[in-house]
Amino acid sequence: MSPLTITTRYVAIGPVLEITGDLDHYTAPELRTAVESLTLAAGQLLVLDLARLDFCDSSGISALISARNLATEQGAGIALAAVPANTARILGIVGLDRVFPIHDDVAAVTAAGSSDPSRRKKIV
Repeated sequence: MSPLTITTRYVAIGPVLEITGDLDHYTAPELRTAVESLTLAAGQLLVLDLARLDFCDSSGISALISARNLATEQGAGIALAAVPANTARILGIVGLDRVFPIHDDVAAVTAAGSSDPSRRKKIV
């Protein structure tokens, strides 16, 4: 088990949360807290950098959905960057690869500038 670390930095399009370690039943509340502590402006983009994510279970997926819903409520977008293969597979199986904009890395998200507004539907 790898401890969860969340580091926040800001780029021109909005905050980037670098998520390292295991995102599971025990640590998912930490991601929710980190996202809830952000103030997102309308038109900004919240980027979740998963390059160093070691493990993600259903609670972690739920925390990602909560982050998306919170960003959407504040008029912001969300994008996932550098999604590990095992997590990408899960997102694909449950159809969330069609809900989250997914990019190869943070630089690709920054270059894109914003997420597709048609993907800003709230997931319950």
